[in-house]
Amino acid sequence: MSETFNADRVARLCEFLRQSPTPWHATGAMAERLEHAGFQRLEETANWQLMPGQRYYVTRNDSSLIAFQLPSGALRDLRMIGAHTDSPGLHLKPNATQYAAGWLQLGVQVYGGALLAPWFDRDLGIAGRVHIRHADGQLESMLLNVDHPVAIIPSLAIHLDRDVNAGRSINPQTQMAPVLLQSDTDKLQDLLARWLEAEHGLRAVDIVDFELGFYDVQPPSLVGVNQELIASARLDNLLSCFVGLEALLDCDGQQGALLVANDHEEVGSATACGAQGPFLGDVLKRLNAQVGGATEESLVQLTQSSLMISCDNAHGLHPNFRDKHDELHGPSLNGGPVIKVNASQRYATNSVTGALFRDVCRDADVPVQSFVTRSDMGCGTTIGPVTATEVGVPTMDVGLSQWAMHSIRETAGTQDVEYLTRALVGFLNRSTLS
Repeated sequence: MSETFNADRVARLCEFLRQSPTPWHATGAMAERLEHAGFQRLEETANWQLMPGQRYYVTRNDSSLIAFQLPSGALRDLRMIGAHTDSPGLHLKPNATQYAAGWLQLGVQVYGGALLAPWFDRDLGIAGRVHIRHADGQLESMLLNVDHPVAIIPSLAIHLDRDVNAGRSINPQTQMAPVLLQSDTDKLQDLLARWLEAEHGLRAVDIVDFELGFYDVQPPSLVGVNQELIASARLDNLLSCFVGLEALLDCDGQQGALLVANDHEEVGSATACGAQGPFLGDVLKRLNAQVGGATEESLVQLTQSSLMISCDNAHGLHPNFRDKHDELHGPSLNGGPVIKVNASQRYATNSVTGALFRDVCRDADVPVQSFVTRSDMGCGTTIGPVTATEVGVPTMDVGLSQWAMHSIRETAGTQDVEYLTRALVGFLNRSTLS
């Protein structure tokens, strides 16, 4: 690396990743930092009284968040940063309890495009949200994080599958149920009651429903002789959520700025709190009604005068699989932010937005790279095209290079954290969007 990484910022990133095993935990952690920085919480079901020059945030489903700062004068445009809070993983089925060979296991369903093989032989915890009924009949929703190893998915010994290294498919229905307890009588409800008492001191409550998933309890770590790399679960896309939040908190506050972190990107975004849902559009309508022009025409003017940078990680050039990249578009880890381009609009970048971001990086003294997938391979997508379609805001896609995308443990460059933060701060401080 030509520069050393920002140790304080990377330490904050590691702590954020550690305390955010689910979108609900990530949203809660971001909300806590926003409140400490003076952002006021808004409720969607209440009347809003917005004031110029103030800072606010609002959540939906407790798993998506929008934070914004208003200029002291009229609201004419917004500099927006977008990311997503969810990551591929293994989620529990509603009737998860099952037994085999004298062991309690829990049935799982795959969330998103998870890379399954790395889940074997890992120390797994469980986290999510649980809905309970108290003795007085009151319903309550609370977060649960069993942050120590309570489960494992053991591999089959090579002696019983001699061809395993030649490659074989993995059946998530029959081969990926984690093992939790040597028992043929205990049930998931019994374990949840035990964990709720341990974490929240609750007793004699009925468990009504839950949304829970397994996760790797190994904490984030800095890897490499010079700590060039960060290895962690959920870098896609909590890394972008963190950098977007850091930029919002570090900017000068003179311009209209907004951070949106949507849930459900990994499964298509078509939910009330996903990018294809109305969350961002609802907030923009209320902003326009309170501090904008308060007409339908002024809402269109506000949207078209704004710009969204969709931040989602990019495929870094892998030293062992260089042929998987176009030879002129293989971004390196610690090589700076990556502009993501796709002719079929799987990414939202065009030459106008791409040129502006290159100018932003130049002003911030940050290197910039480009990614285009090979012409003989398919291309993933992000919240960028979805947001542009639903809201109409001019949008571009950028990200930081990483390896092992959608694995239980991913790898990115430590210096890139600072590069993208500096670029986004410069974007939020920019006086004009042209």
